[in-house]
Amino acid sequence: MADDLCSFAKDIFVIKVPKKSPLVLRMIVLVFAMVCGVYICSICLKQISTHSKAGYLNVQVIQKPCPEPQIEPWEIPYVHYPKPKTYSRAECACNPVRYFAILSMQRSGSGWFETLLNNHTNISSNGEIFSVKVRRSNTSTIVETLDKIYRLDWLSSASKNECTAAVGLKWMLNQGLMQHHADIVEYFNTRGVSVIFLFRRNLLRRMISVLANSYDRDVKLLNGTHKSHVHSPHEAEILANYKPIINATLLIPNLKQVEETTAKALEYFKSTRHIILYYEDVVKNHTLIDVQHFLKVPLRELKSRQVKIHKGSLSSQIKNWDDVQKTLKGTHYENFLHSDYRK
Repeated sequence: MADDLCSFAKDIFVIKVPKKSPLVLRMIVLVFAMVCGVYICSICLKQISTHSKAGYLNVQVIQKPCPEPQIEPWEIPYVHYPKPKTYSRAECACNPVRYFAILSMQRSGSGWFETLLNNHTNISSNGEIFSVKVRRSNTSTIVETLDKIYRLDWLSSASKNECTAAVGLKWMLNQGLMQHHADIVEYFNTRGVSVIFLFRRNLLRRMISVLANSYDRDVKLLNGTHKSHVHSPHEAEILANYKPIINATLLIPNLKQVEETTAKALEYFKSTRHIILYYEDVVKNHTLIDVQHFLKVPLRELKSRQVKIHKGSLSSQIKNWDDVQKTLKGTHYENFLHSDYRK
């Protein structure tokens, strides 16, 4: 009887836990492990992100400003530190650069003058950029082109790039310059561009050069090739053999027109920082010391390979010399018949 009671008590107090499936347990452990893993990874990523940001802040490079150049206060607007988009100026980043523009007329010696400037180690003059009509079609295209030149991003055979000390171009008066003069003057004064005027005193000699160059453009005397400038006495002699016939009736009106255009250009751009040069003076003294001082570059001896085409007296260069002489005698252009210079 006692044994039966003991057995009954055991059945009451011993509760058997039902066995769970091993698969369910494994799934629970797996899910728990994945949740823990995701949580730990998110914490690690946040820490890495924080360290990275702190690291970037520590490594940030602050560019030091260029030291102020030792110049007069009035020169400050004309000193620049361009930052090209296509390359780095590297160690020359703090080399100051002056901007300039050569304003001239065709056959006034500007091509030869520019080769002298480009012979200087620190000067880059990029030629007749605006001979291409699209570049001078409106003010916006002109400004865009000028910005590219003065930013040192205009690549040409004249480019000195990184260590250029003076950069500019050659701009003819009939290449949009007079048409958009107000906007161009504003650009020059705002951006600190200095102007170099280059003209000829003897406009009759210029006319001969214009007519001869126009003739060669059509005939191409040098083996079927037109050349506005030459580098050998032989080529110069061939081109000089052509003697143009000048229209005596239109001679004085044409000379007046050139004078008026020159006067207008000087009036339009008088508010700019500028220097006025004449071809005849440059021929006599092509050291260009005054121009080098004007551009604030180290003085150098300048040379050019170009050879002068038309030399000697005008009587040997004009086919109808007697008509021209008769037309100009007694006028204030008579001195053009006699004035001469040698190179």
